[in-house]
Amino acid sequence: MNPVPLSILDLAPISAGSDAATALRNTIDLAQRAEQWGFRRYWVAEHHFVGVASAAPAVLIGQIAAATNRIQVGAAAVQLGYTTAVAVVESFGMLEAFYPGRIDLGIGRSGQRRSEEHKPKKPREPRPPRVWHEVDGVVIPTPFDLRGLLDLERLQPTMEILQQPEAVSPDFAEQVKDILALLNGTYLAGKYDVHAVPGEGAALTPWIFGSTRGQSARVAGALGLPFVASYHITPATALEAIEAYRDTFVPSAALARPYVVVSADIVVADDSATAQDLAAGYGHWVYSIRTGVGAMPYPDPSDLGTLTEEQLSVVKDRIATQFVGNPDEVAQRLEALQRVTGADELVVTSVTHRHQDRLRSHELIAKRWGLSS
Repeated sequence: MNPVPLSILDLAPISAGSDAATALRNTIDLAQRAEQWGFRRYWVAEHHFVGVASAAPAVLIGQIAAATNRIQVGAAAVQLGYTTAVAVVESFGMLEAFYPGRIDLGIGRSGQRRSEEHKPKKPREPRPPRVWHEVDGVVIPTPFDLRGLLDLERLQPTMEILQQPEAVSPDFAEQVKDILALLNGTYLAGKYDVHAVPGEGAALTPWIFGSTRGQSARVAGALGLPFVASYHITPATALEAIEAYRDTFVPSAALARPYVVVSADIVVADDSATAQDLAAGYGHWVYSIRTGVGAMPYPDPSDLGTLTEEQLSVVKDRIATQFVGNPDEVAQRLEALQRVTGADELVVTSVTHRHQDRLRSHELIAKRWGLSS
């Protein structure tokens, strides 16, 4: 069987001692090389107030598309809780007008209120506790509970800056339906037609990003949209999310059958020992994400202390599910992930302190995967 397509997820990471401008230039460089190496898509994340430079995906997508010729470029994902359906359709409609057929609109629930429709109507039967296990070589850790770690007193007002004062985001499902209506020209404001210009008629299909069997997976399935499961962020629940998506899938004009993309965090080097050295800062970086407001600049592995046992307990699930090694070792783990999930496509994110090491990581996996430009 031929390998499934491989794509890249880029956060435009800022390395310790560097800055956002350098990170953004590095992103353009990696995107140009990704096109040469044969990756299918180049996704950019949306993050705020942290040590990555991908705060405005639409702006960055335009720069990447202008610097490349063929590769698909998309958002992974627009955080709908901090914007409006019409703003999304107009900005991505403009990108699609400039770069026809090359723009992927990824959307996610971040910042959303929980839908009443999706709240449990009655107490659920308690599930048996899940334990750390493997499925055909794919590690499925125990779900990690962030409660008690996050500084909510600091986090909440920080995130509120992203919205207009006293704004309340619509329900996620309704926002996705509004995006679809604006794209196909059927949106009504009250009893009046509203037409997004640009945007209406654009060849854009929303991709839903999610990590649990919650609303995102079910909305993607019910509306017949492609679904991206974030194994690299929540490895404990990604398989459940995919199952929920497939269970609720209804064919649509966009898709006749479910289309699943699964993400993985990788570091590839010419030999295993080098890859392990390059990945040494990953646990520290994840610890900063899980215990603070967000990611610190990516650390230099040569300038690190040792994580304590308590700190390791906070990040062990992510360390265990990062694919680190030589090209054969990482490809074998990606192949296992594809088999277990039945993914139609895989997306990899690879972060290292030095840009050259990050380039090499992507180049090696592209060659081993058999990609071609």
